[in-house]
Amino acid sequence: MLSIENLTKSFGPNIAVDAANIEVRESAMIGIIGRSGAGKSTLLRMLNRLSDATSGRIMFDGREITSLKGAEKRRWQSECAMIFQQFNLVPRMDVVSNVLHGTLNRRSTLSTVFNLFPSEDIHRAIDILDRLGIAEHGPKRAEALSGGQQQRVAIARALMQDPRIILADEPIASLDPMNAQVVMQSLRRIHEEDGRMVIANLHTLDTARRYCDRVIGMRDGRIVFDGTPEQLTTGVARDIYGADDSFNEAYTSTEIQTLNSVPA
Repeated sequence: MLSIENLTKSFGPNIAVDAANIEVRESAMIGIIGRSGAGKSTLLRMLNRLSDATSGRIMFDGREITSLKGAEKRRWQSECAMIFQQFNLVPRMDVVSNVLHGTLNRRSTLSTVFNLFPSEDIHRAIDILDRLGIAEHGPKRAEALSGGQQQRVAIARALMQDPRIILADEPIASLDPMNAQVVMQSLRRIHEEDGRMVIANLHTLDTARRYCDRVIGMRDGRIVFDGTPEQLTTGVARDIYGADDSFNEAYTSTEIQTLNSVPA
């Protein structure tokens, strides 16, 4: 299904992603963990083609993604939806219109300029919002919603694209624990009910272990762990995050207890 082969991204002398190899043979919910600067976001941006790889390639169902250009590249970006930490909504626009922006890649320039949407798309947007538990907020401006609600609007916008893959770049980093749980449960449910692949960059090990089928650990641009949540032991976590004082600083006390309860 998805094959990442020796994927590398350099910024001058600095290597952000160093010869990454990932094979995904069936739909899964995958968490990517690591310290800030480990290369997680750069990897997702290359998958979505927001950033070009320096070398290596990405294959999806036999199609080489790294070589796509123009309309083919835009079509892939519709199939591979991206959710960002800061939501990337239009604050003064109503929620339904924000969700409908997920159809922009397949609409004409004229309809985009005049904000004209087919009625079937409007109904579908409302249905998706209802599925995510926020349909009653449809007429409100996006800026009137809480952070967790805005992130669910961003998820709804991604679903409007009818993607095969959803990429989520630190989707809960700016949310309180309750909203973070709702967002992660929403992503998990989308994977289970729709069969869509979800790949999420996550800040904490505990979240990855709770919601993901597979966890990939990155350190200094390289993949240093690829396995099940059960295999993510304290020793492995220290390999990913480092064994110095920053290891403890990366976790809350609850998460440190979780780590210490897992065999090394």
